[in-house]
Amino acid sequence: MRTIGKLLQVAGLVILPLAMVMQVTGEVRAATGGGFTVSAMLLLMVFGAVLFSCGRILEGYARP
Repeated sequence: MRTIGKLLQVAGLVILPLAMVMQVTGEVRAATGGGFTVSAMLLLMVFGAVLFSCGRILEGYARP
């Protein structure tokens, strides 16, 4: 459980720089269907933060 939590934290931290690189290239956009686009960087940043938070919670509840 602790290892899974650590892996989720690392994945969350790796996704954030990846999102920045994707934004710098300027070619990645996620369509929302409402006539506007949301930056892929914003979506990946939220996803990375959620992954990190879930990993922290799992690590916290793991038995030593």
